[in-house]
Amino acid sequence: MSALQWVFIIASLITVGAAVMMVASHRMMHAALWLAVALLGVAVIFVTLEASFFAVVQLLVYIGAILILIVFAIMLTQRSTEAGSRLNSLAWGAAGVAGVIWTALTYVFIRWVVSGTPMQELGASFDDVVLLGKALVDAEGFAVPFEVASVLLLAALIGAVYIAFERKGEGS
Repeated sequence: MSALQWVFIIASLITVGAAVMMVASHRMMHAALWLAVALLGVAVIFVTLEASFFAVVQLLVYIGAILILIVFAIMLTQRSTEAGSRLNSLAWGAAGVAGVIWTALTYVFIRWVVSGTPMQELGASFDDVVLLGKALVDAEGFAVPFEVASVLLLAALIGAVYIAFERKGEGS
């Protein structure tokens, strides 16, 4: 295996580990910091796949904007940062479903015949930025989901500000 493949495997393991730690964190702020590690791991994976534009977008949009919005929402709401009950009545069922999905995916990846073939070069004429730009403005592409995501983020920001002002009024 090449060094790039080792970097990909290590970044993937760190990303998955950080995602598990994010879900298992007892404190909201710790979960947000583990989310930052997971998102950074995804950016490294984009770099190893030679998708430089997506790596930069991952850093600027997800880590630089969305994660900061999450951290501000946690700080503004000033809710208890301790998690309540660690397990609810559906936790074991969810763990079982996750185990079945993990087993099925592992089986599929082990049996995948294409995994032994080397990656093909994309060529100098391939430009992922142009393809992304066309997909974002095309009505049959990602224009509608992109706009829905932006409205959802705006609603989350307005909700965080509303909750913060509501709490500020209670303390006076």
